[in-house]
Amino acid sequence: MHYDKIVERDAAYAVARAALSHTRPKRLHTQDYHEILWLVNGKARLHLDDGRRVLTEGDLVFMPPDCAHGLQGSGEESHLVNVIVPTSEVVALAARHPIATRFFAARGSAPVIIHRDIRALSRLSSRAVTLESAPRSTLHLEAFLVPLLAELAQEARDLPPNLPDWLAKALIAADDPEVFRDGAAGLVAQCGMTHAHVARTMQAHFGMTPSDYINARRMAFAARQLAGTPDSLSEIATEIGLSNMAHFHRLFRKQFGMTMRQYRIKHQKSVIQPV
Repeated sequence: MHYDKIVERDAAYAVARAALSHTRPKRLHTQDYHEILWLVNGKARLHLDDGRRVLTEGDLVFMPPDCAHGLQGSGEESHLVNVIVPTSEVVALAARHPIATRFFAARGSAPVIIHRDIRALSRLSSRAVTLESAPRSTLHLEAFLVPLLAELAQEARDLPPNLPDWLAKALIAADDPEVFRDGAAGLVAQCGMTHAHVARTMQAHFGMTPSDYINARRMAFAARQLAGTPDSLSEIATEIGLSNMAHFHRLFRKQFGMTMRQYRIKHQKSVIQPV
């Protein structure tokens, strides 16, 4: 897909909303632009060359150019918002704010997926409404992108300023179930370093092992599934890559101070559609 074929002439960006079809895409497609998309309701499958990712309400995806992909709705109606951003705008933004490259991945790379909680999702959707009604100028695009990037950078688990860039990118990627499902090995693979080097670096900066970090991400994901979906414990265990249910229960209780059943009763609520 080509930017100049789907975006109005001289427009710096495009915004669209869609209800995803439940039909599996017949083929994956690529594009010559960056795309930001997020689910405001429901679940979806993001199909990629190397498999698929399950997206839930609040998942924010930074899709790079030349990454073959397709989307499919799952379960109840799946609604998404997407913002199309030309590569030239990303390059210009990254020149002034290098941290943008942590989220806008290089051409042909895997997408970066970050979960937004209900408050952050509401802010994001509100900004999208403003962007949608604004002139399609670089000024208004940056008025949307800069606060989003600043918010993501600020809350990126308070990453130390001297953290190696390879580790910072790997930790962001580790929010993806496709990564943490493989445990510490999944994180180490994202780093491109030896396990021993990754472990030493994480111990120096965070005082924890790769396994400790990944298990925390797994439990955070499990908590979101408990609160926002009817998925069974065994289904959630499979999603996060834990086959030992007793170990799963121990990890969850250690992180949240209650059982998964107690957590679900306390936190489960109806899906809220952000305005």
